[in-house]
Amino acid sequence: MALAGEVWSMGNNVAGLSEIQQPTVGFYAENRYFSSALNVGALTVALPLGRPLGAVAAADGASPTPTVVPPAQAAWARNGVVAFEAQRFGGQLYNETRVGAGYGYRFGQISLGGRVDLLQVSIEGLGSRRVVLGTLGGQIEVVPQRLSFGASLYNLGQTKLASYQDERVPTVLKAGLAYRPSSQVLLVVETEKDVERAANFKAGLEYRPVPVLAARLGLASLTEQASAGIGVLAGAFQIDYAAAFQQALGFSQHLSISKAWGQKAQ
Repeated sequence: MALAGEVWSMGNNVAGLSEIQQPTVGFYAENRYFSSALNVGALTVALPLGRPLGAVAAADGASPTPTVVPPAQAAWARNGVVAFEAQRFGGQLYNETRVGAGYGYRFGQISLGGRVDLLQVSIEGLGSRRVVLGTLGGQIEVVPQRLSFGASLYNLGQTKLASYQDERVPTVLKAGLAYRPSSQVLLVVETEKDVERAANFKAGLEYRPVPVLAARLGLASLTEQASAGIGVLAGAFQIDYAAAFQQALGFSQHLSISKAWGQKAQ
């Protein structure tokens, strides 16, 4: 919720798009508990609009590696960042397909964003239903390059999915903090609240022994799930893998690959 500058901000907190400096494309795949009925696949593209504001010193043109730099050296797109995402969850019996467009804009230490999604839910034998959803997100650098806060509200209108039992698409509020005590360490905490479920509390730690390698650990309270992962920067490609374990259901796996092209602001 509080991380910015990654193409995955489109799905986590759309406000974070505002700090993307290069056109970026990302692919994400997830398998939950070794069940093909719970597969997730997503493709996201983010495009900065206009020349960057500010200036970044000594950028290599390809590395998305976070570095601690003075606020005056921060750079972001003059006219914001637009992004598009296509995502599919489920199998033949039940599946959800989502196509969305988002936009993030930064001014000063504040970033705001919004996205609109067309969600299609299909159940074999019962047909499909399509609805439109709205999401808003915001972020603020409480201490520039050190501490940031972010929040996002998914499905603003509590969109109705079916008349039977007044079934609605879940409305979910997320809020989190990211603290970077040094260029090598990142600490994150987040709470996620579905209006019809108990709150889920999450915590994560990232450690970068060298700029191109990251090791990560995470915990989630509601799902009683622990996770560990690794991230590698290979040329212009950022590759991240994580495995999560839930005592009753077993392992889940997550893989993402993203690539940025063009030059960062100099």
